[in-house]
Amino acid sequence: MSFLWMLIVGGVIGWLAGLIMGRDIPGGIIGNIIAGILGSWLGGMLLGDWGPRISDFYVFQSIIGAVILIAIVSLILRSVGGRSRS
Repeated sequence: MSFLWMLIVGGVIGWLAGLIMGRDIPGGIIGNIIAGILGSWLGGMLLGDWGPRISDFYVFQSIIGAVILIAIVSLILRSVGGRSRS
């Protein structure tokens, strides 16, 4: 059951990060889940473990990490997309 909660919370965190950034995450729901889980890991590495926690996800760190992850992926996709059009 905890795996299911991880997918749900990861998806919600990825969706919230996409709303904050004003960008769609490639891959739809799967992309949201991946962004939420990787963002949670990244946020935990950068900011530590504090604050409210839902199903092993620290909320603030997870959202901040997912926003950073989306920004990095957007920059990479923009630079790759710009090169292929030449």
